[in-house]
Parts: sequence; structure tokens; C-alpha cells
Amino acid sequence: MSDPDTLAFYDREAGDYVKKFVNGSARFLGDFAERLEPGAHILELGCGGRRDAQQFIERGFSVDMTDGSAGMAEETRKRTGQEVRLLRFDELKAVEAYDAVWAHASLHHQPLAGLGEVLVRVHRALRPGAWFFANYKLGGGDARDAFGRLYNFAPRQVLLDLYADAGWQLEEVQDYRDGGLDKVLRDWIAITARKAA
Repeated sequence: MSDPDTLAFYDREAGDYVKKFVNGSARFLGDFAERLEPGAHILELGCGGRRDAQQFIERGFSVDMTDGSAGMAEETRKRTGQEVRLLRFDELKAVEAYDAVWAHASLHHQPLAGLGEVLVRVHRALRPGAWFFANYKLGGGDARDAFGRLYNFAPRQVLLDLYADAGWQLEEVQDYRDGGLDKVLRDWIAITARKAA
């Protein structure tokens, strides 16, 4: 995520955003966790208020929490006392360092033109046989929501082609309808992929 207006929104709204999404469990988290080996090391891209990281930690995994928003990272640090690395998606440089990457409702803020490169970076960051989850709001290409946040609103087939080009094995693809902070009901896609062993 590198769009200045999107980052400014999360910096400005970090306190309220964290309060809204501190409880509950992210959709798909349980199923994803069951795919992982005990003690797996997970990179979370866009950790928000640490809700998902906490769920993974309670299941015995270690989590490297990252967020592209300095405000969001600081808010999470204040609330948890734990380190949150400031990291934009296009800054990921790790090589075979993780057993899984979790990117719930985050990579859809990456402009579509750079999403393929980010998918390659995520692939490189994972060990052979590792798992990757991300979900996206579908649509016709880059656009902003009512809050001014940029979304890639990727066309479904374009997104699947980007995964194929980056070398991913698609394990599960789920289409569904859901809302978001803006309360607009949209088509979403959840993709669970794996790096070849």
C-alpha cells in the first residue's frame, strides 16, 4: 500500500478503526490456521489492530505483524506493547523466511498495476510448501471508496492470472458477498494459495 490518501486515512482514523475491529474473528482464519504446521511463523500484511494476530498467537503460531500505516502501527503498539513493523507491500524483501502469509482485507489497497509484483514478493518471502491467504473486493479496476481509500477492485480473471504469473498454486478460491467499513455490499474473492514444495 503506497497511496498517500489511503495511508493518510488509516493514520488519521487508527484509533477508531482499531476499536471497531478489535473483537471477533476474521472470516476464513480458522480454516487457514488448520492448514498450518504447529508453531508456524506467519507474516501478517496489514495487521490493523492485531485482532487476527492475536487469534494466531492463541493457536500457538508466531506472527510478524506489519502495517503500511505509521498511525495504525503505533496504535497497535500502544494497545498491545508488542512490536509492529512499518512495511508497505512493495517493500517486502524477505526470502524464504515464513511458513505463511496472512493478508486479510489489505492487499486490495495495492494499486492494480503493482499487484503482480507484490504477489511475486510474497511468493519469494515464503518457504517451499508455505501458505498464503488474501481476499479482495472485485470490480473493474482502481477506484476510491466513500472514505477516499484506493482499492484495486481487481477483475476476477485478471486477479487469478496475476496469481498464476507469480507462480502460485491455487488451493481454494471462494466468491462471496460482503460489506466493509463503508457498508457497501460488494463481490469479494478469498484466495488460499500455496508455494510449490
